[in-house]
Amino acid sequence: MPTKKSTVKSRVKSPKKVATPTKKSAKQPTANVKSTTWWKRPLLGVASRYKSMQRRRAGFLLRRPHRSFQFTRRRDYTRSLRLPGYFAFTIEVARTLWQHKLTFGLLGMIFLILTTAFGLLGSQDTYSQLGDLLKTTAPDGMFGGATGEVSKAGLLLLSATTTGLTGDLSDGQKIAAVFFSLYMWLTVVWLLRNILANKKVKLRDGLYSAGAPILPTFLLFLVVLIQLVPAALAIIVASAGWQTGFIQQGVASMAAGLGLSLIVVASLYWIVSTCFALVVVTLPGIYPFRALAIAGDLVVGRRLRLVYRMIWLVLTLVSWWVVIMVPIILLDTFIKSKFEQTDWIPIVPFFLLLMSTFTIIWTASYVYLLYRKVVDDDATPA
Repeated sequence: MPTKKSTVKSRVKSPKKVATPTKKSAKQPTANVKSTTWWKRPLLGVASRYKSMQRRRAGFLLRRPHRSFQFTRRRDYTRSLRLPGYFAFTIEVARTLWQHKLTFGLLGMIFLILTTAFGLLGSQDTYSQLGDLLKTTAPDGMFGGATGEVSKAGLLLLSATTTGLTGDLSDGQKIAAVFFSLYMWLTVVWLLRNILANKKVKLRDGLYSAGAPILPTFLLFLVVLIQLVPAALAIIVASAGWQTGFIQQGVASMAAGLGLSLIVVASLYWIVSTCFALVVVTLPGIYPFRALAIAGDLVVGRRLRLVYRMIWLVLTLVSWWVVIMVPIILLDTFIKSKFEQTDWIPIVPFFLLLMSTFTIIWTASYVYLLYRKVVDDDATPA
């Protein structure tokens, strides 16, 4: 009769022995994997790349369902965009800048001092030569009376803004001019972003913190220049045609003007998303071409309405330049005709630089606040 101890032992099952693979059996699967996958690896890489491209294409079609040069009915592409009126939005931008006039005024003063220190202030001698050239080449009696003086001031303003008063700039001065303009843009965007977030901002913090995305901003600035090439070529060709007399007849002149306007509007239509990309790229961790893609998604279905806003911005700036600079040119002419000792004072070049600084600040503020309006209306493409 078995004892209790032996009975318990008999109930316990002994563990099964696991056969350990030999060296030959362990190496065999590795050899099979190597022999069957070395030729599949390029195909797997191509397939993975193809699937990635398919996913990106599907995402792109989902974000932008409408194709260029394909007819889409109006009911299928309407996308909401709640914006104030043209005058109301302009007043809103002006109110925002006026509420922080000390900060933006100091910013403009700093860049005025820097541009003057780098020799970017226009030359008074060049301006005087433009005025003398206009007097000698104009027909007799063309600038007679008050209307003639205003016309002369307008032509002087047009010549000074198109040809420039700085003469031949060195490479360092050109780099400094571009750098100062982009840095002012970045500083204005940084200040407005923090102001609208109800944060207490200082100009010092903006100057020190806003320059991080200077390189991506410069790359997008090059994209803007490329997008402006068609408009620039059209303007050059049309100007040459009118100056040489090739375009003289009324019908030909009208057709050339219409074609020029269409090309300029097409460039402006193209450039809208890039202007928004100049704001998007200031966000942390955003690369320039990623910013272009995000900006393109924001304006899809709304681009034409945003083009109207950009045209309004240009018209507003042009009107301010005319209203402010023409009286200054008339006053400068009157003062220097009465007091010859003041001929050396660069009154008009200084105000041209001041208006250029104001133009950059106003444009950056207008585009950023318009961008915020578009972002707040987060409707998806129809």
